[in-house]
Amino acid sequence: MASELEPEVPAFDQSLPECSAEKTAGKWLQATDLTREVYQHLAHYVPKIYCRGPNPVPQKEDTLAQHVLLGPMEWYLCGEDPTFGFSKLEQANKPSHLCGRVFKVGEPTYSCRDCAVDPTCVLCMECFLGSIHRDHRYRMTTSGGGGFCDCGDTEAWKEGPYCEKHELNTSEIEEEDPLVHLPEDVIGRTYNIFAIMFHYAVEILTWEKESELPADLEMVEKSDTYYCMLFNDEVHTYEQVIYTLQKAVNCTQKEAIGFATTVDRDGRRSVRYGDFQYCEQAKSVIVRNTSRQTKPLKVQVMHSSIVAHQNFGLKLLSWLGSIIGYSDGLRRILCQVGLQEGPDGENSSLVDRLMLNDSKLWKGARSVYHQLFMSSLLMDLKYKKLFAIRFAKNYERLQSDYVTDDHDREFSVADLSVQIFTVPSLARMLITEENLLTIIIKTFMDHLRHRDAQGRFQFERYTALQAFKFRRVQSLILDLKYMLISKPTEWSDDLRQKFLEGFDAFLELLKCMQGMDPITRQVGQHIEMEPEWEAAFTLQMKLTHVISMMQDWCASDEKVLIEAYKKCLAVLMRCHGGFTDDEQPITLSICGHSVETIRYCVSQEKVSIHLPVSRLLAGLHVLLSKSEVAYKFPELLPLSELSPPVLIEHPLRCLVLCAQVHAGMWRRNGFSLVNQIYYYHNVKCRREMFDKDIIMLQTGVSMMDPNHFLMIMLSRFELDQIFSSPDCGKRVNSELTHKDVVQQNNTLIEEMLYLIIMLVGERYSPGVGQVSATDEIKREIIHQLSIKPMAHSELVKSLPEDENKETGMETVIEAVAHFKKPGLTGRGMYELKPECAKEFNLYFYHFSRAEQSKAEEAQRKLKRQNKEDTALPPPVPPPFCPLFASLVNILQSEVMLYIMRTILQWAVEHNGHAWSESMLQRVLHLIGMALQEEKQHLENVMEEHVVTFTFTQKISKPGEAPNNSPSILAMLETLQNAPYLEVHKDMIRWILKTFNAIKKMRESSSTSPVAETEGTVMEESSRDKDKAERKRKAEIARLRREKIMAQMSEMQRHFIDENKELFQQTLGLDASNAAVLDHSPMVSDTTLTALGPAQTQVPKQRQFVTCILCQEEQEVKVESKAMVLAAFVQRSTVLSKNRSKVIQDPETYDPLFMHPDLSCGTHTGSCGHIMHAHCWQS
Repeated sequence: MASELEPEVPAFDQSLPECSAEKTAGKWLQATDLTREVYQHLAHYVPKIYCRGPNPVPQKEDTLAQHVLLGPMEWYLCGEDPTFGFSKLEQANKPSHLCGRVFKVGEPTYSCRDCAVDPTCVLCMECFLGSIHRDHRYRMTTSGGGGFCDCGDTEAWKEGPYCEKHELNTSEIEEEDPLVHLPEDVIGRTYNIFAIMFHYAVEILTWEKESELPADLEMVEKSDTYYCMLFNDEVHTYEQVIYTLQKAVNCTQKEAIGFATTVDRDGRRSVRYGDFQYCEQAKSVIVRNTSRQTKPLKVQVMHSSIVAHQNFGLKLLSWLGSIIGYSDGLRRILCQVGLQEGPDGENSSLVDRLMLNDSKLWKGARSVYHQLFMSSLLMDLKYKKLFAIRFAKNYERLQSDYVTDDHDREFSVADLSVQIFTVPSLARMLITEENLLTIIIKTFMDHLRHRDAQGRFQFERYTALQAFKFRRVQSLILDLKYMLISKPTEWSDDLRQKFLEGFDAFLELLKCMQGMDPITRQVGQHIEMEPEWEAAFTLQMKLTHVISMMQDWCASDEKVLIEAYKKCLAVLMRCHGGFTDDEQPITLSICGHSVETIRYCVSQEKVSIHLPVSRLLAGLHVLLSKSEVAYKFPELLPLSELSPPVLIEHPLRCLVLCAQVHAGMWRRNGFSLVNQIYYYHNVKCRREMFDKDIIMLQTGVSMMDPNHFLMIMLSRFELDQIFSSPDCGKRVNSELTHKDVVQQNNTLIEEMLYLIIMLVGERYSPGVGQVSATDEIKREIIHQLSIKPMAHSELVKSLPEDENKETGMETVIEAVAHFKKPGLTGRGMYELKPECAKEFNLYFYHFSRAEQSKAEEAQRKLKRQNKEDTALPPPVPPPFCPLFASLVNILQSEVMLYIMRTILQWAVEHNGHAWSESMLQRVLHLIGMALQEEKQHLENVMEEHVVTFTFTQKISKPGEAPNNSPSILAMLETLQNAPYLEVHKDMIRWILKTFNAIKKMRESSSTSPVAETEGTVMEESSRDKDKAERKRKAEIARLRREKIMAQMSEMQRHFIDENKELFQQTLGLDASNAAVLDHSPMVSDTTLTALGPAQTQVPKQRQFVTCILCQEEQEVKVESKAMVLAAFVQRSTVLSKNRSKVIQDPETYDPLFMHPDLSCGTHTGSCGHIMHAHCWQS
């Protein structure tokens, strides 16, 4: 320390070593007022031992404290020499079956992934190595300090709760009073001394006066010696503290670093010692220097005697923790003393006082008493329950203190929740008796008071203080997760009642999130300031597992599930029950069907991506199907009250928003929206966001006319005008000046078709389809490995984790993949088994667009290597559960067939229509799905059952008047021969082949009756067969000449490839003539007329090019979209004849004009890649 901090340090009182612990204890044994005697002893000796100057010597202080202060207590407690007394207590004690080792920071901990009830159940290294878990799948981590080993806790492990060491102590685990192993006199003395010393420690540590002690501890002669005590906070940086200390106490930088390090580690440190004025001066400098931008550092000028007693108070708590280790009886007595109500009634026990003053204590004091709680209250099963009740009663106050405090959670008593709430029996008891589930949720909501006019959470314009508070309040969600992490196997009526009360509170929380952070499409100019979006998504991510666990709890009891479903539906109806004033009702009509809905445009109105109430209802609806409650107790469910249009409205808006973002309609809304869409589909959020929106739409479709659903969907995608007008396909001519609009509409049609594919095909959630959770994980892995072989870590990251941080991958990976061991360098990889490739779905809903493209390329390449056709047909799906069975009818609905027919017609008449290959590919996929579905129906039909799925008959039937379009089947046959659809020919062939197979099944199957309408359909089909055939021939007649020309060109090119040597010998052949020979049709010279009115018309060879940006193939024609090359134009002097000439004014120099002296020319270079002009511009 600096010289000014070095006054002469008084030597320790020479009488201290002469003090006899045995005599002092004897005196206490005879005292009539033990508390007064002990306090007088402490008042006299503590200031003589502790805090004797600016640089105390802790080792010397502790040695004297043991001899003068703690020694008499040990003699008093044992009634004899403590060396023998404690040894006797230890021998008489019945060893605990709990390990209870408190972890230090950085100490390794082990958790068994197979047997742990939850990830917080851990073992120390010694117990782990002596347990059965060392041969299981385990997770190794380093402790942050504060937890303890769970060996011996039967509620923490599904199997093997004891290691070899603690198994010896399990012969008689029945609970008995540990006090029976202590002599009566020891019990009495222990109770006396524990009560006095624990009370003393609590009183002095929570003492708030800086200059005077409690009356019982006040000294006769009080010196003018003070400490300027600096306290830790999490606001100021090391550099700020170091700089301030150098100015305030005139110390060196090295000394200031030492001070700052101690303050950060222990929570406080004296930085000046002297009289009051001297210390007050330092305090004012520190406060002044640290209060300019933030709140100032906490500094107190404390009398040295107060600091001395507080230091001894900490030593005393540590001593109590070590003493109770000798006997469970001593631990039980300390627990009784700590939880005994004081004279002030509620919250007057010593334990309550410590907890409620936690945020006022410094870091070192907190750590010491937390460890004492863990080694005493949490190690005694009886008092652990009583402590849990006290903790629950004070929960709201403790959390409020933590939120306003600035210390990390590991230094708060609130962090002990993990030790209490993760014990299943305690969690159930606290829910039932203390209604803790409701308390946690309401406490959380009380801290988020920033709401909008509709009562939704609002995070915009959050101040730094509010953002800090929001980060801290998130810890309550962790407590909620701890409470729910172990699902009940048995339900009592009280548990049902209290859980449903908590569920009500949880619905209120989700209601405040429903529709939060609404956004409106920015038109005209770019958004000026990116809106706050991270807070809402942080909240969603934190709640994801809690929402899943709430559903798991509901699923474990039928009564709870039914009531929860009713409550959730009621809240959703309150959120979106009726139309608002600005939502005008309209009627939509397509194909003779009409439906009433509201006028709503996602691109013009407010829309929110946060819909947790809708998604929770979707999850519960699936559970009704999975648990078969919907079939057992339909009369108890409000299924008749469900309004499918209301259910689907908001999830559909959210999915349309994603489609419009992908179509580039929301570019001016900035990156905040892009990030929201990313996380909406991301593996961390999608289970309770995107996936549940799909399920909610599936729920709605299964309960309504599929034609009505598709019409509402067309309206929300803003495509109803395109499909409802008679000349809906001829959009190019009318919108030549709005090609961006055409491109956007094409993308929206593609996205809408993709959504329909997902609704019908995504049935791998248990309850939606007849599958298990294992099937769901298998499918995820199959599609990830369809992209490329993956390492274990890469594969795990792509799979969603449950609340126990498990993906379930290890249980199924061997069934779907081979492990390829690493070579000398590199990583081991999982490769998909060939037999699993048939389950690949090109439109798997968890693929990103990049992943979908890579997977498609990889699978087509694999098929080519195996010499198979490159079609990627939809896989055979599992059957839907009965509650969702009607969903398949969307594929054969009239509106769906109309959409398919329209898009196929655009493809047939491809020159005059705005369409895309992706659009066609999706339609082909949907047709394939419908054929697979019909095939499944025919194969699984029972006797005397009617097959109502008649897709093959419907696609054989031509379109209705006035258009009289060909049948879908006829158009497919036409497209099979289209040269511009080469890549899709294999898929069309597969469709036609499957169609014929189904047709044969229907013809040959006499035991499988079909729908009554089938005969009518077949009659109509036969009547129109000739007409349809003529139309089909007329369609392909136009393409016949083009096909012949293409074949001739192909034959010529093939001949040249076969006879390369022959053509190389013809060196004199002019390049242009060669090009003519290669690309022109064979025409006799005698018939050619070069000039004049009778000029011979030579057929032009059609040229097709592919845009490298959008991968769309297009014919090069004057009326087609403009195609461009990227080029670099520069001046060149390679062939210069006058290199000395300098261009005077390069800015005005015309590069197209070349001077006769040939000083400089123009060089244009291009990579040769062709792009659409609009793709390049965008």
